[in-house]
Amino acid sequence: MAAARIHELFDGWLQRSPDRVFLHLPATDVGLTTMTYAEVGALTDAIEAELVATGVRAGDRVMVVAENCPQHLALVLACSRVGAWSCGVNARMAPAEVAGFAVKADARIHYFTTGVSKAAAVHAQRFTAVPSAVTGLSRSRVRADAIAEVGQLAEQVAAIIFTSGTSGAPKGVMMTHEGVMHFGHISAASRGLNADDRSYAYLPMTHIFGLGTVLLASLCAGATLLMRTSFDSADALDDLANHGVTQLQGPPAVFSRLLVHLEQTGLTQPRAPSLRYLYAGAGPLDMPLKKRVEAAFGKPLHHGYGLSEYAGSVCVTRLGEWRDDTSAGYRVEGAELRIVDPATSRDVPAGQPGEIWLRGVGLTPGYFRDPSATAAVMRDGGWYASGDIGEMRQDGALTVVGRLKEMIIRSGFNVYPAEVEAVLNAFPAVERSAVLGLPGQDGDEDIVAYVQLRPGVAFDEPALRSHLREQLASYKQPLTIRAVDELPLTGSGKVLKRKLLELHPPEES
Repeated sequence: MAAARIHELFDGWLQRSPDRVFLHLPATDVGLTTMTYAEVGALTDAIEAELVATGVRAGDRVMVVAENCPQHLALVLACSRVGAWSCGVNARMAPAEVAGFAVKADARIHYFTTGVSKAAAVHAQRFTAVPSAVTGLSRSRVRADAIAEVGQLAEQVAAIIFTSGTSGAPKGVMMTHEGVMHFGHISAASRGLNADDRSYAYLPMTHIFGLGTVLLASLCAGATLLMRTSFDSADALDDLANHGVTQLQGPPAVFSRLLVHLEQTGLTQPRAPSLRYLYAGAGPLDMPLKKRVEAAFGKPLHHGYGLSEYAGSVCVTRLGEWRDDTSAGYRVEGAELRIVDPATSRDVPAGQPGEIWLRGVGLTPGYFRDPSATAAVMRDGGWYASGDIGEMRQDGALTVVGRLKEMIIRSGFNVYPAEVEAVLNAFPAVERSAVLGLPGQDGDEDIVAYVQLRPGVAFDEPALRSHLREQLASYKQPLTIRAVDELPLTGSGKVLKRKLLELHPPEES
């Protein structure tokens, strides 16, 4: 019988192959440590027992402030078993961001992966967490006033992935068991993933890339995971050379870092005897980087287009296909896609740009307890308006050419100018600000901030950057902050950002 909830994927392997290795973990001395399905199952049992003992119910949210580790994986599975929703938050987020997500989640309990993450330990202190009965975890007190979801939605939803809206307020994307499991099967099939594969699992499971493309796909195929808390170029290249990694995925910036490390060590090619699949996602891919990666690894760099609101990829390039473009590939099974004129909502001909609309098995039922944000992106017929601009090639492949919204892609993560501007404007010396994303190296984008200071106030950049570090994650920090006498405005008070760039090019000293 097909799995109905994500933990059933794991439990199936647990029953069939309890002694089979599922996780390879870093060791303190030589080689790798491992965990079998039975060992991960025992960890999941212990967390499940604690959730039940503390009164966590079906429809409750369990917020997990985490970096990748077996305890985080087991929390996802244990939440599925009791019917709760796991709400993953990257432990490297700033304190104010984590606090905002906690309010939005209305979670019954908060967990922190303090055993592997100093950042999680800092957040745990702010929440006055106590040690969990499970080694490597801390947890907050149980909130008696948290309101559990009931009805059909409570049964459908597996997890919440947090994203930030253009207003800067956090939004919780609800992901269904059906949607993420369907994507897991699609992701595994698109890569030819099987039980002999070993994926390099550094992508945070707090995001759809790590949760769906890595964890769920591996559970669907029975592949093993070489789990890491974060990405390190030297570690990745060592694991490719010596520990049998067959699958490597990540944002374009990660591949750029690998190439830089190779150059610094005097190598032109990595040693990767088992590697057979490369994939760049979560951001735009430029042709120079694609060619350099393919030349170094001797394999095609696959690409795709996806988003949290669709539980993963909507399009992906074909397995083994060498392409002479940076297309995101072809629509996957279960997904529907339209390219429309955003002004008329009518389909545009192939080869012409328009807004990407989506619907299908993986589509979110909405943003958690945010009906206005949900209504803003949903269209008649159940279509989701992505805000991204794409065009369909004659061969049926999608090319993403831009964005309607002013979203910045930095290190594979979404950054919204309004969110950064709100933090800048909260600094006492700043009158108003404008934040832009400009093309950076290897498909990444650089964040540039312009600030108009209050009259008579000197520009104290160190103090402003200290303020930003307290409020925003590291990938949201502006590369450059420039003080200007006055921001050019429209009659309605909006900043003319194109004019701003003309008046104050970022290259100026």
